Amino acid sequence: MKPALESLRACLDGAIPAVIATCAPDGTPNVAYASQVHYVDTEHVALSYQFFSKTRENVLAHPYAQVQVVEPGSFRHYRLRVQYLRTETGGPLFQYMKAQLAGIATQSGMGKVFVLRGADIYRVLDIEAVDPRLPPAPPPPDALLRLRRTLDHLGACDELAQLADRALAALTPGFGIRHALLMMLDETGSSLYTLASQGYGHSGIGAEVALGKGIIGMAAHERILVRINHRTGDYAYHAVLRTAATNEPRIPLPVLAEPHSQIAVPLMHADRLLGVLYAESEHDAFFSHADEDALAIYGRHLAALVAQLAALPDDAEPLPATATPAPTGALLAVRYFPDDHSVFIDNDYLIKGVAGSILWTLLNEHAQSGRRDFCNRELRRDRRLPLPDGGDNLETRLILLQRRLAERCPAIALEKTGRGRFRLVLDHPLALHAMS
Repeated sequence: MKPALESLRACLDGAIPAVIATCAPDGTPNVAYASQVHYVDTEHVALSYQFFSKTRENVLAHPYAQVQVVEPGSFRHYRLRVQYLRTETGGPLFQYMKAQLAGIATQSGMGKVFVLRGADIYRVLDIEAVDPRLPPAPPPPDALLRLRRTLDHLGACDELAQLADRALAALTPGFGIRHALLMMLDETGSSLYTLASQGYGHSGIGAEVALGKGIIGMAAHERILVRINHRTGDYAYHAVLRTAATNEPRIPLPVLAEPHSQIAVPLMHADRLLGVLYAESEHDAFFSHADEDALAIYGRHLAALVAQLAALPDDAEPLPATATPAPTGALLAVRYFPDDHSVFIDNDYLIKGVAGSILWTLLNEHAQSGRRDFCNRELRRDRRLPLPDGGDNLETRLILLQRRLAERCPAIALEKTGRGRFRLVLDHPLALHAMS
């Protein structure tokens, strides 16, 4: 029986390069490697068009070719007889291939070479198994079952901080993922910041990646899932994310030095980007096509839960305050730089941006009036804070601030006193300095 194109998706990951054979009008053959052979549907594939090569010249003149692909698990070879139909230079397919190719190019330092000019669409006319006697590759784990297990472990969450932690923890029993980040889009829409992580030596809470930089930034910029399932000597991943951090890397990203598989899933809700779920592994071919589909669904589900929790109304009153002793111990110097709203505690960097502005505002309110109880509603209306209209990311910024304080300066804490309400707790006296 002729194999179905859908059953060959594992051959199209690029772990083993595909080969395309074409013929010039005078009968001269040409054989070349193909950067990408992308599964489109049950009857079509797309090949990347990067420059005007002999292959492209041939198919424009004589629109027939043969593509050989190899299944990594069994090393079975398949020959696809294809017919060139058209080139797409825009739309979802083009953007998907562009994001994947750009992610590879960013890692390899070949951005000027690995530039997608178009997605060449081919109809698959015939598929031939070159050596059908070879045993097939073992079937991959059931991705639908993996998704179900992941959702079961996620459970019900009633606050964003809980959801962020559970969303990553559920990936381990569900998909076997041990290294993952949850990154949220900042208020400027130009970068992502780390809200939660798992499996690393340090949390990296607050670490940033600019849109369009590296695998994570590319997934966010293009709003397309990006999956790279193998590593070669050219794909120096650690260099990408070290240079992807915006401005100075005050908080380094807690990523693997040499991951062999990576996947970045944009968190989309109602066509709005909320963030990116990123996972990686030390093993080659860790994420299958079926895993990609399942994690895309998981990302949509997670984004819907984030939007749902962010829309819940705040509690009317905070929890009753308890008596707290006056701050004692050594005086802590808090320095605030208004240019980027960065905050330093005794010369050690803590946070910047909206989170830094929030902390500086709270500390000044406490210094002036002794206030300790605050609510999200008043912060959204506070014109001193660089929040977008509506303050959509306020809750995630507060979670980020709370976690950075717990890691870097436990003498200052934000305690939750209800939905949308929190209390400022100080264990040391503070000296506030606004720097010019």
